[in-house]
Amino acid sequence: MTLDENALESLLGRVIIDLGAVTIAPLLAIGDHLGLFRAMADGKPLTTTELAGKTGTQERNVREWLAAMAASGYVALEQDGRFRLTPEQVAAFCDEDSPFFMLGGFQSFMAAAQHETREKLERAFVEGGGVGWEQHQPDLFAGTARFFRPGYAAHLVQEWLPALDGTVERLRTGASVADIGCGFGYSTMLMAQAFPASQFTGFDSHPPSIEKASDLAKGDGLAKRTDFEVAGAADFGGGPYDLITFFDCLHDMGDPVGVLSHCRTRLAEGGVVMLVEPHAEDSLADNLNPLGRAFYGASSLICVPASQAQPVGRALGAGAGEARTREVAVEAGYKHFRRAIETPFNLIYELRS
Repeated sequence: MTLDENALESLLGRVIIDLGAVTIAPLLAIGDHLGLFRAMADGKPLTTTELAGKTGTQERNVREWLAAMAASGYVALEQDGRFRLTPEQVAAFCDEDSPFFMLGGFQSFMAAAQHETREKLERAFVEGGGVGWEQHQPDLFAGTARFFRPGYAAHLVQEWLPALDGTVERLRTGASVADIGCGFGYSTMLMAQAFPASQFTGFDSHPPSIEKASDLAKGDGLAKRTDFEVAGAADFGGGPYDLITFFDCLHDMGDPVGVLSHCRTRLAEGGVVMLVEPHAEDSLADNLNPLGRAFYGASSLICVPASQAQPVGRALGAGAGEARTREVAVEAGYKHFRRAIETPFNLIYELRS
């Protein structure tokens, strides 16, 4: 083989960027954990000594951490040698209510890349059988909730639910809602806060997440309008439900056809299933971009192995796209399937029997 020097130089440039990203990921997690970002949230310039003093950390370590953050464009370096966060950096690294907050994603990916988890993934690559959600480190559960909550808070009540024909009206007058794969229950509670006349039940097969969701609901004064139960997506009870929701989780399920078929038996007359899924195109070639890389990376570490660890193991993955999601819905017996609305990160589908 003859090497194309220009192509090689371009490739190595991308590799160096990724090599730096690998080193920055744990440093972001450390900055999050130790409160380094939060100590800079007011945007005022700080010396390395001042930041170390505010956070009870060692100046020399903080100095190197700030240098790494500045080289990444995650912290701004002032002409006088002090450091500060720009408003944009505050939104990404400090404000957990901002739809642009990103540290939950790093927390999740760092958990999924832990040595003991990586050993399980390597075994699954060779032997099959996947890696169940419950086999991951607890930081994955917390990080996933932190990562998705801001986006749901920005779009769910304001845009996504109104895009479903007639759904908001039913919620306002009093509807029964099931939130499947609810995790820590942030999506469930956002709906409950917005529609006090309705009743909401979050279901998840992961007991620690359900326990956390119940505690959060009590703390927010929502316990009377929300209930959280440990149950699988294909065997949850109750109903009939006017609305059944899935937030970024159907593609993780082993038998999505069986799950959606079960939902049909639990829907009230005129009820709707809302699927919130990653924004992926149907063609692999059209997903070869930074967002697609993040989705495929997460899917390789978490989503596909989780599905493979369950019965059937269809393994749709985060890059399923609309065509494959529609295929699953049709197999499950739904006559109506449409893309109701979208964001740069999500596709929202409406399913009716």
